[in-house]
Amino acid sequence: MHKTITLLVTILALSLGTDLSAKKGKEIIETPASDARIEFTGRTLVEGTDVSYDWSGVYFRVRFNGPYLAMKCSDSKNCWFNLWVDKEMTPVADKKFLVAAKDTVVVLAEGLGKGEHEVILQKRTEGEQGRFTIHSFLTEGQVLQATARRDRHIEFIGDSYTCGYGTESASGTDPFLPETENCNLTYAAIAARYFNADFNLVSHSGQGICRNYDDYRPGYNMPDRYSQTFDESTEYVWSSDMVAYRPDIVVIYLCTNDFSTARQPHELIFAQRYIELLNKVKANYGEDVPILCMASNVTPFSFDYIRTACVMSGLKNVSYMGMTTNVHNHSTDLGASAHPNYKGHIKVASNVIPYISSITGWEMTEQPYK
Repeated sequence: MHKTITLLVTILALSLGTDLSAKKGKEIIETPASDARIEFTGRTLVEGTDVSYDWSGVYFRVRFNGPYLAMKCSDSKNCWFNLWVDKEMTPVADKKFLVAAKDTVVVLAEGLGKGEHEVILQKRTEGEQGRFTIHSFLTEGQVLQATARRDRHIEFIGDSYTCGYGTESASGTDPFLPETENCNLTYAAIAARYFNADFNLVSHSGQGICRNYDDYRPGYNMPDRYSQTFDESTEYVWSSDMVAYRPDIVVIYLCTNDFSTARQPHELIFAQRYIELLNKVKANYGEDVPILCMASNVTPFSFDYIRTACVMSGLKNVSYMGMTTNVHNHSTDLGASAHPNYKGHIKVASNVIPYISSITGWEMTEQPYK
């Protein structure tokens, strides 16, 4: 469903490196964001014709005819994005940009040649940086059915490591800045690219299983947040029938924040909360979905705690692994606040990729991790 409008005024647009001038007198087709031909991956909420989301890593594909694509949108705070035009989601995007405006129009592509084109836009920052709402897309040609989903899909559940906190920062002593957070450079995105899989993230910095970083918001941890449609709101409960995919494997990388201070969580309480999260994943996707539980190398206790939880759960198709001790070179592999940068995440991915291969049966090939 779409409507045709003629723009006789200047389109307000955020600059992506070009002079985004008016489309005076051009016949523009306006397509609702909720149109079934547009493919979203990740947790979203459809209200009327709007599509809203705040989780890190949510991305959409729009395929269209013509030289031009823009979106009418609203940003509640400071959302940063990765943009690709006529290519897949490589480590380096064509553009990265900030929206930080309400009821605006952002030009995503213009001056393209005749024929079919596809744009991919990924939210690179987490929910704390804002909720994003797309109202509609504007084109000079027809919106087409998006490229089919890939045959493989991975869901990653985690904390700041999974969000990409500080991945583009130059030093481990740098403070956090939203513009240096990039989920597309995390171990999760690297592993998904390696297996040519789609992926979604359910991640929030500072989250733990039963203790958040520095005991922030006690009693409200990732097992609770996992049930939410929005990262930053409990208003809408999420369910798997809200998305068109089912993951082939779910990877959980949590526990770093549980052990972030000298105060340690009780092993039984940790196990109970971990099992609660495992049960929620199984309830969403079925008993047969495999789950890989990654233990952090922040402390030797984390592996023991996670192994105990997995065994106590009695659930089928639940595996666990520990990260290699001292996997990171502290002089070259760390970004903001001593979080892994892209180099550091490649090393994390090199640990988890063989496990994903063994669990899913997806063959490993001679290709670089990127």
